[in-house]
Amino acid sequence: MVELRATLRLQFHAGFTLDDALALVDYFSRLGISHIYASPLLTARPGSLHGYDVIDPTQVNPELGGEDALRRLADALHQRSMGLIMDIVPNHMAVDNANPWWQDVLQWGAASPYAGFFDITWRSQDPFMRDRLLLPILRSDYLDVLKAGELRLTFDATSGSFFVTHFDHRLPLAVASYVDILTPTGNVALTRIADRCAALEDEFSVHALGARICQELAAAATGDTLQDIEHALRRFEPDTAEGCLRLHHLLERQHYRLASWRTANDDINWRRFFDVNELISLRAEQPAVFEATHRKIFELVEAELIDGLRIDHIDGLANPRTYCRRLRRRVDRLVGDRQGHFPIHVEKILAAGEQLPTDWMVDGTTGYDFMNRVSLLQHDPNGQADLADLWNSLTGRSTDFTEEIRDARRLVLSNSLAADFETLCQALLRLARCSLATRDITLGAIRRALRALIVHYPVYRTYTSVCGRSGQDRRFLDQALLGARAELGSNDWATLEQINHWLGGEPLHASPPGAKRRFQRRLLARFHQLTSPVAAKAVEDTACYRSAILLSRNDVGFDPQRFSADPDWFHAQCIEQAEHFPQGLLATATHDHKRGEDARARLAVVSEHAPWFGIQVHFWHNLAEPLISVVDGQPAPAPADELMLYQTLFSSWPLSLSADDDSGCAAFAERVLAWQRKALREAKLRSSWTAPNSAYEDACHGFLQRLMGSREAIELRRALAHAVELTACNGALNSLSQCLLRMTTPGVPDLYQGCELWDFSLVDPDNRRPVDYHFRERCLAAGDSPTQLLQDWRDGRIKQWLIARALDCRRRLPGLFRHGDYQPLTLHGRHADRLIAFSRRHGDQLAICIVPRLAAPLLGDSDIPLIPAQRWDDTLIDLPTTYLTSALTGETVASGPAVPLSDLLDAVPVNLLVNTQHEESTP
Repeated sequence: MVELRATLRLQFHAGFTLDDALALVDYFSRLGISHIYASPLLTARPGSLHGYDVIDPTQVNPELGGEDALRRLADALHQRSMGLIMDIVPNHMAVDNANPWWQDVLQWGAASPYAGFFDITWRSQDPFMRDRLLLPILRSDYLDVLKAGELRLTFDATSGSFFVTHFDHRLPLAVASYVDILTPTGNVALTRIADRCAALEDEFSVHALGARICQELAAAATGDTLQDIEHALRRFEPDTAEGCLRLHHLLERQHYRLASWRTANDDINWRRFFDVNELISLRAEQPAVFEATHRKIFELVEAELIDGLRIDHIDGLANPRTYCRRLRRRVDRLVGDRQGHFPIHVEKILAAGEQLPTDWMVDGTTGYDFMNRVSLLQHDPNGQADLADLWNSLTGRSTDFTEEIRDARRLVLSNSLAADFETLCQALLRLARCSLATRDITLGAIRRALRALIVHYPVYRTYTSVCGRSGQDRRFLDQALLGARAELGSNDWATLEQINHWLGGEPLHASPPGAKRRFQRRLLARFHQLTSPVAAKAVEDTACYRSAILLSRNDVGFDPQRFSADPDWFHAQCIEQAEHFPQGLLATATHDHKRGEDARARLAVVSEHAPWFGIQVHFWHNLAEPLISVVDGQPAPAPADELMLYQTLFSSWPLSLSADDDSGCAAFAERVLAWQRKALREAKLRSSWTAPNSAYEDACHGFLQRLMGSREAIELRRALAHAVELTACNGALNSLSQCLLRMTTPGVPDLYQGCELWDFSLVDPDNRRPVDYHFRERCLAAGDSPTQLLQDWRDGRIKQWLIARALDCRRRLPGLFRHGDYQPLTLHGRHADRLIAFSRRHGDQLAICIVPRLAAPLLGDSDIPLIPAQRWDDTLIDLPTTYLTSALTGETVASGPAVPLSDLLDAVPVNLLVNTQHEESTP
């Protein structure tokens, strides 16, 4: 098994295949990467750009080159002592014509062998939906679509099956309903088949018998018989009232109910990935589902084609702990002793004060927590009040992000996840009716109490098991209960306590075995599977687009309510990681980030210049006043949207872009337009995805286009570009500090594709644009000195050089960075609080990391991201007394107590020191 030292996330799709990655393996090896960390590789929807919409988990995606290409890539990696980590998606599949499991469920309903694979509520409280799936796919109301002739009956002679089509949707008909089509034809063969179809209503093994009927129909569908079938289909053409009615009656016999897409939020009776109608949740807790969805993964592990796993959206599973432990045991059996430790990481959002459970048998998270950790370190607490006042005075919106979250949670529960919420409420009502002690609890009381509990939930989810809650989970539940009680009237407190009791307040094993306990266990899982998407939709997809005190604190896995953290807190977090998850991933950029790692680092500088930034914003606003429109009597963009736009332009403005470059400004504007559309709709204030406000969106887009393209806005563009120019160097220093912290703190550094150079990307799809690897290869091969790279810092090669040097150090000292402890170092002097310094020690091996933070006063007007040595003044660091050299420059440095920082950071902006006489031998 390859030693896990550093990963590189690659997004695979038809435009970047496994063979495309194969051609870059040598470059990745020279950069210092030990593992390619691949997006999902199993067969996804045709044309998928991300792979999370899996349609067939039994094969490697042919669009990516299939299993042969995977084998070629794995072989090339192993030849260079590298490995491959694969992202897997156990939580959901795509609702798609090409998904054979889904299509089988549509055709056979609850009789399908795959019916139990998906999280479907077949026994709906609504008689209209009992034993049927809601398909909210119609562009408008059912009758309108029916009359418009957009539902058409078709026949596939190859499979002997009938389908109804609606634009790109192709829905199979239940074989029992074929009798309605075939009976009037007069064709002897078809009449016989129709009789057998009618008998399906009473057959037990309908699936197998129906499949044989379709085979017979396919065999019979030739010549005159095929013409008779086509003639029968014309009776269901909706061009006439009679045909329309026949088609309706036929559709009423299906295992699904067609409905407008707008009905999904209220009526959908199957669990989705969040609120995405195109993704249906899987029941991975069922052994049959686990085996079917993981069979190919286990084959690839056993064949040594993959060397690690990343688990997508672990909180979507019914029981993450059981799943992870089952996966770990299976993988370890497959790997045996021949490969060593097989890493498994989980995608998990950790809230403030939350720790990943240590009994899941995984190696850690995918690194959002580190991204948040280093971001907090780089924000100046002294800027928070001024920036909050700026936000509130310009927009009139609250500065309390927790308040925004709660408002967003209420919105989500009453809109996009209303059906999921109602399903859980109805289940709780059924549970109440099971006991004389609770039979008087009303549905209304349950709705009020449950809504309040979820609104005040401080985490994505908890993990209550049959043995009850952990201490951490009890703490979070108590916090939620306290908030819920304050919101509810006293009449609902008893119901709230009863819900708490049902949802894990009493361990499930205390209940008598039987149907009630099984039902309560399933209900508990549904509760956990609701709080997680509510949190994601409320925080990431709503509140983060409504509040913008500083957007560098609004990202996936962040707590925007917390603005900054001091070095002591950072050190404590690193010590804890070293103790519990020394192989957890450390990310600062991902395929899901809202702005690139270097955009966040630049924007963080604003916290050090808050009064100045307020002046700039007011100046920009005054210059922009002629560009602002009025829609429905309100300015467009609204002040909040305008301020968010300025922050976005400021953070992502390309270093090479001149305000007078018309074509460059137009290209940048096109990228920002995509962000703006998403931001306006995610905020759900004046527009949304379900009800786009075209007038307002067009006005906002027009504002941006005039700002970036019109001659009247040239002064505004120059003012923005000048502000960027004043802070970009400081932002670059922040980036280099962030970069070295990721390479040296406990954990495994994870790079995102292309981010070895500056990353000023925006939210997807911008952060998934093609990467120019040929340019990056040439940059790495150039071999320029750090002095020259600092002079040319704008091209980003200094960042690539730092990554390569730090990863080379990790390659030479793998045991140190894998097992080494973490100890903060003592700093003295005037600027001691503007540094982070720590050591990693393992036996006789030692590494020391030193990086600046909040360095704006020291950097001053320097035109390179290097603090002039004399500005460190009397700042000193206590170093261990040993022989030390810089892993970055190769120079010998002083050691022992009271070493001047001016000696350690005179040639490079950050430094990594090692005692090289104790290097390990490496392959």
